[in-house]
Formats: sequence, structure tokens, C-alpha cells
Amino acid sequence: MYKVNLREKFDSFTEHWSPKIAGDLNGQQIKLVRFLGSFVWHHHENEDELFFVVKGRFRMEFRDRHVWLEEGEFLIVPRGIEHRPVADEEAQVMLFEPASTLNTGNLRNERTKERLEKI
Repeated sequence: MYKVNLREKFDSFTEHWSPKIAGDLNGQQIKLVRFLGSFVWHHHENEDELFFVVKGRFRMEFRDRHVWLEEGEFLIVPRGIEHRPVADEEAQVMLFEPASTLNTGNLRNERTKERLEKI
């Protein structure tokens, strides 16, 4: 058992849209990601995702609306819902999701991360 300092963890990497595993809990993973620009439209067939804004802000786009998330706020995207995170300026985001969750969901492309680094 050890404590995790999110600031130190985020300071350990600079790349965007490349989730890092910060912890494991009951088949779930806590992942840290730096957002900048637009991600890809995607959905997850079997997994819900929780997005918690540690620093900055971003908007979660859905096909029929969008939701702005500010520091200290979180949003749960239910499985099957198509979505796309967009950050006009860099945002530091913590994800809580099943370990099986692929970052690009139903898509496989140049942004897909099959194996995530533990930090």
C-alpha cells in the first residue's frame, strides 16, 4: 500500500492521448491521460468510463450535445454511447474503467494503445 501523488505522476510524462496506469482496483484501472486537441469518435461495447478532471478543462462531445468538464468534476459515459473528448488547451484527466477498456473503444487506429505503461 502506498499513496499516489497525481501531480508527480502527471509530471512523469508529456505525451497526449496516451493513458498511463496509475493503479489497479478489483479489475478496474486508474489511468492518467493528458488531453490536447480532439480525440476520435468511438464507443465501448462493454465498459462504462469515468472521466475526472484533475487540471484544466475539456468538453465531452456526443452526437447530439456536449458537456464541459472543469477541474474537480467528473462524468460517467455509459457503455455503447459514442463520444469524443476535446481539449482546446491541455487537460489532465484521470480515468476509472475496467482493465479491458481499449482507449479507442470499437476502433483500432494510430491512436490505439494496446499495452499501457504503468507509472
